[in-house]
Amino acid sequence: MSSLHIRPRFKETVTGTAKEYISTIKEAMDQNQEFIGLVSKQYCVIKICLEERHYWSPELTLTLEEISEGSLEVRGLYGPKPSVWAVFFMSYAALGVLSLFAGVYGLSQIMLEKEAPILWVIPILAAIAIGLYLVAQAGQKVGAEQMFRIHHFYEQAIKHRVSLE
Repeated sequence: MSSLHIRPRFKETVTGTAKEYISTIKEAMDQNQEFIGLVSKQYCVIKICLEERHYWSPELTLTLEEISEGSLEVRGLYGPKPSVWAVFFMSYAALGVLSLFAGVYGLSQIMLEKEAPILWVIPILAAIAIGLYLVAQAGQKVGAEQMFRIHHFYEQAIKHRVSLE
């Protein structure tokens, strides 16, 4: 799991039905108290137990899609809780919008042959974006050990190795 991947993922095709696959994962979670999760017909989320969970704890989201009789496509996505992901996404979006407005206003001031000190806001916002990225990478490092544990648990539950993209 390289740190270059913000949200590691995988996709594989397996034999069987979604019901069988989900029951295998549910059985493994029932036997191992280290992991909890949400299991439904074609969707599953595997999380670290509440006692060990922290702000940067990752979770594995599985989406199951039957592609033919007895064949199933499994898509897995490792990432933080959706609320953590949303905070970072919205922060990047806000920084982008602020940079756009500062740029438009600053360039219009330049076209009117006026001073445009607001353009200094753009590198400041870029530095904040880089800072957010570094914080996210640090958070990913904090949760890396738990991500490895979830991945090994998942591989043990389905009884084969899974390579990440």
